Amino acid sequence: TNATTGNKTMASRAFQLLVIGGGSGGIACARRAAEFGVKAAIVEAGRLGGTCVNVGCVPKKVMYNASNVMETVHDAHSYGMDVSLDTFRWHLLKEKRDAYVKRLNGIYETNLGNSKVEVIQGRAEFSGPKTVVVGDKSYTADHIVIATGGRPNVPDVPGSELALTSDQFFELATLPKRSLVIGGGYIGVELSGILAGLGSVVTHVLRRDVVLGGFDPLISDTVQENLGAAGIDVVHNATLQGFAAGPNGINAAISVNGQTVELPPFDAVISAIGRSPITDIGLENAGVELDDRGYIMVDEFQQTTADGVYALGDVCGKQELTPVAISTGRKLSHRLFEPNPNSKQNFDMVPTVVFSHPPAATCGLTEPQAREQYGNENIKTYTSRFINMYYAMTERKPSTVMKLVCAGPQEQVVGLHMVGRDCDEILQGFGVAMRMGATKADFDACVAIHPTAAEELVTMR
Repeated sequence: TNATTGNKTMASRAFQLLVIGGGSGGIACARRAAEFGVKAAIVEAGRLGGTCVNVGCVPKKVMYNASNVMETVHDAHSYGMDVSLDTFRWHLLKEKRDAYVKRLNGIYETNLGNSKVEVIQGRAEFSGPKTVVVGDKSYTADHIVIATGGRPNVPDVPGSELALTSDQFFELATLPKRSLVIGGGYIGVELSGILAGLGSVVTHVLRRDVVLGGFDPLISDTVQENLGAAGIDVVHNATLQGFAAGPNGINAAISVNGQTVELPPFDAVISAIGRSPITDIGLENAGVELDDRGYIMVDEFQQTTADGVYALGDVCGKQELTPVAISTGRKLSHRLFEPNPNSKQNFDMVPTVVFSHPPAATCGLTEPQAREQYGNENIKTYTSRFINMYYAMTERKPSTVMKLVCAGPQEQVVGLHMVGRDCDEILQGFGVAMRMGATKADFDACVAIHPTAAEELVTMR
């Protein structure tokens, strides 16, 4: 086939499946399609693995782990251990973390090769229906999947170039002595906790009165308490006015209710004010439409407004989580190539974790969502607050909090929310139970494991 771009006509290579974006969702989609004997290719302009592997979940978890180790060192004396920390070598941690990510890039490349999925390096742009151009080459496909992900937003204020995005956080060569984190979402919360845990003096600025606004109030309130307990200075209801370079660092202009807030100069400013979908790939040439928020419109089967073109992951703006994108990509390939016409992603009861200090974990509906969906009279909640046994020996005493949101006469567990040590590892199994429709009676019928924090979820009254 031939494709026309400008005044040039170029020969096109044809695939059965072409995926734009070599992140977690795109790779999962292409590899699963290849299992069905499909001739598939992925177009990627950057490093394989997308946001999660390169500047998201994976390097973030390494830094979170490092911060946890630091907390453990500080707790050691409470357990009778004479431990001192003479130096923390951020540069060594960064080198090892970056090498780990690079190994993962290589593993992705190897796995794609083993699956016989071709990797096309470059930036893809639609030149017409079911046709994309990468550099001076054209490609057509029976099915094209858009899995381009998102990019971090940059503050629209003077001096914004002085602020690092959440992606650029991982380029920091040294631990900032004083850090400013902007944004009340989970990325900002996680970065604040990491920096404070590793020894930076952190100021956290948000435009609302509470962090994690979309989460259950139990989580939002508790995480906010824990930020303060960690020594983080949280500034609420703030308006960001700009940044300027000064002799002692970066000066930030912030106001609250029209009053200027005096802040010290910072060694690093990190902006975590949300992400936007990457859609500047010639969608208009393919007939792919966006919704009013700028995300690609898809139906329940990931079909866009253009025949034979699909989209999944963060570019669709629904449950922007790596495992959701992976699952969606695989289910799409099953629908198209197995074929299984009913294969589609279920976006209900998706367990997720915020790697705050300590972590927060959630699955299902928040209490306000459940009351709106089922009615106040049909909702019953169970809550518990206690000190994890680990902290019985330590000077710091962060609470563990848990909530079950139950609906209807059978008290089906439609929401589970918790903050506390090990909650990130506790949630997965309960997510399975909730997907199966577990009730409060089912939880109660399970014998508790003692002494653990998890047993609280099966002993609440």
